[in-house]
Amino acid sequence: MVYAALSVRQHQRMLTTGYDLGIFEQAVRSYAEGHLPVSALKGPGFSLLGDHFAPVLATLAPFYRLFPTPLTLLVAQAALFAVAVVPLSRWAHQAHGTTAALVVGLGYGASWGIASAVGFDFHEICFAVPLIAFSVTALGNERWRAAALWAAPLLLVKEDLGITVAAIGTYIAWKGPRLLGLATAAAGIAGTLLEILVVIPAFNPDHTYAYSGFLDQTAGGGSMAGLLHLPLDLITPQAKATTLVLLLAPTAFMALRSPLIALALPTLAWRFLSSNPAYWGTDYHYSAILMPIVFGAFIHALSRWAPGQSANDRLTVRAALAISAATTLLLVPQFPLSRIIDAAAWRTPARAAAAHRLMARIPDGATVAASNRLVPQLTDRCTVAVFGFPGIPLTSDWIIDDTHAPMGWPLSPEDETQTLQAARDAGYRTVDQREGYVLLHRPSTGRSDP
Repeated sequence: MVYAALSVRQHQRMLTTGYDLGIFEQAVRSYAEGHLPVSALKGPGFSLLGDHFAPVLATLAPFYRLFPTPLTLLVAQAALFAVAVVPLSRWAHQAHGTTAALVVGLGYGASWGIASAVGFDFHEICFAVPLIAFSVTALGNERWRAAALWAAPLLLVKEDLGITVAAIGTYIAWKGPRLLGLATAAAGIAGTLLEILVVIPAFNPDHTYAYSGFLDQTAGGGSMAGLLHLPLDLITPQAKATTLVLLLAPTAFMALRSPLIALALPTLAWRFLSSNPAYWGTDYHYSAILMPIVFGAFIHALSRWAPGQSANDRLTVRAALAISAATTLLLVPQFPLSRIIDAAAWRTPARAAAAHRLMARIPDGATVAASNRLVPQLTDRCTVAVFGFPGIPLTSDWIIDDTHAPMGWPLSPEDETQTLQAARDAGYRTVDQREGYVLLHRPSTGRSDP
């Protein structure tokens, strides 16, 4: 309920964005309408299977047909994140008792990785989090086949998750049935390669995988000097080291005592070796899939000091649980879940009402260029692009822009002002403006609206 409340209020306060909530709503809306996912936010007629391979989004289509709103995606994400606490808490209870279950449930549920994801729109990795939680729990209990089966659907969530499947398979081959583990690892690697090298380029208008360049620019482009510098690249700049510390601190660093923590290495490696600074820190959704791994490793590590053994063992477990709970509570105010107790979260800004009055003048089915924060307010009923997005021609019938509080993306405030004036010069006329929002319309030129 906390996840859903935060996400819904973010949207109602117009703090969600076209990138990413608007894109994913366009994908789910496409599936609900019976065709492959297309996003006008990425470009006219752009197939999202040419951006990321995430056919799992189609499972939301039946719910979206019943409730055609971006809130459907946000509530679904909240539910998926919440489900992941079930296997982890149950495992902790079986292994270490009620206190451990409560601490692990709190630790995962209030973890900064999940909080950051909930606080930033919607992302397909919400499907991966419970799958990984169930798979890690199965690994910790040596239920090898179940672990492999829970991991397999990750190949339908996002193309890079095949390396996590491969890591799970490698763990199975190491600790359990070798053939099952090797087959799982091979399926993970093959799936990622197939999706990145064949499937995504087949749908991409440039016939490429758009994100390979982030890794091409690392490690000195493959030079010997760059390779020698590689270990340092994994912990610098400081944002990377900070992420590592915050990842392990809620487990009192006990997660390092479990081999299960190795499952986090593939994700951390591609993130920290990337040239994109957004991947290095604690913002956005990138760390959500690591949370069930870290807390699974925590539970597994505590098994070395299982209750019922010596007094020192029991003391070690209690101390670790106390440190974990305290660290979790100390971190909560630093991340988005703390917004839920802020009085401002429950007040809708007056400007939002003005924006909705302007958007109500845009007819259903119209083509619209909108400010990033206005995009997901319209994607359920219009064809929407981000106003001023590079490479996307301004052909929309309507423009709605926030001139009072521009985000500075994709245009600087100065460039946004110039682009708005250029639109007026090109024939768009001002229909209305309130509270810093301006609505423009281009008179019909004989073509019909979609």
